[in-house]
Amino acid sequence: MGIDFIRRQRRHGLRAVPNEGIVALLEPGIKIEGEIKAASGMIRLNCQFKGAICTRGTIIVASQGDIEADIEALQISIAGKLKGNIRASNQLEIKEKGIVLGNVETPLLRLESGAYFTGHCDMPTHRLEQLDQSERVPDETEHSSRLATR
Repeated sequence: MGIDFIRRQRRHGLRAVPNEGIVALLEPGIKIEGEIKAASGMIRLNCQFKGAICTRGTIIVASQGDIEADIEALQISIAGKLKGNIRASNQLEIKEKGIVLGNVETPLLRLESGAYFTGHCDMPTHRLEQLDQSERVPDETEHSSRLATR
């Protein structure tokens, strides 16, 4: 069941982190309180967890996951319930029946129809600032000032 879920996730848009292996696969019936840290890899939670999670890989909160934690990862996918703050440096996706109660920081937020999110969302623009000037579309102010100098 766990591997099939991961294949479905990848098929539906959650891109795999290169060379990412499964670090933790926690299924229903498990209750954990504490801290999870992983240098990389995929952490899939389909259990009850309270604490903090930090990885440079992927965190998946499956449909039966009931998480109360601050989490930080490259990519995060929520199909269950998460109460806490989220920091996803690449992307956060909230699935159809996923619930997020807390603040979010991510450059890319994907919400499926039926997803529930309440909190503050900060979407850093540092990636936009890295675009080459030739690729940027001038805003209205820049366009007006160019016309005035002609």
